[in-house]
Amino acid sequence: MEPIILASGSPRRQEYFKLMGLPFCIMPSTVEERFEKGADPQKTAEDLALQKVKKILDPFTGRPPLWITGVDTLISLDREIYGKPPNEEEARRMLKSYRAREHEVITAIALFNGKDNSIDCRSVTSTVCFGELSDGELDWYISQGEWQGAAGAYKIQGLAGCFITGIKGSYSSIVGLPLREFYVMLRDNGYPYGKP
Repeated sequence: MEPIILASGSPRRQEYFKLMGLPFCIMPSTVEERFEKGADPQKTAEDLALQKVKKILDPFTGRPPLWITGVDTLISLDREIYGKPPNEEEARRMLKSYRAREHEVITAIALFNGKDNSIDCRSVTSTVCFGELSDGELDWYISQGEWQGAAGAYKIQGLAGCFITGIKGSYSSIVGLPLREFYVMLRDNGYPYGKP
């Protein structure tokens, strides 16, 4: 199989690539996350995933790499977009807003196909429901530092799982890479995966 450039430094996404047995190399693509008030969350996630792919493509002159994947995950609650919190205060605000409520987790994937110079972009929306979260539990979670670098200030595969009462949709997407949808994207774009 041909190697895929993963435009992400996320350990979770790397673990999923390894799980799938995909050959890949890591080239983290840093794109500034700006969220316009009232912006559509799905479109915002897709735009960020596309920007990550294009940032990797930009320096290449002549023949680009065959495959590049950019991924972005964000959270939406009451149409407000939550990215990665810059500090504890913002992380606390985000986590407080989830108390006994549902919110959406949107993960967008952009796949560059160098064979026909095209970019396919898709997104998956899942729902997460938090239980009641006391101030003491919130203080404890914040003190663990798990909120750092996490969209929406939590990691479902970590200690935040203690507070989550249910999900609707794709668990792997909430973690950071929707496996089913990524598999279908690879297949639809002619990547030789999932064939005997």
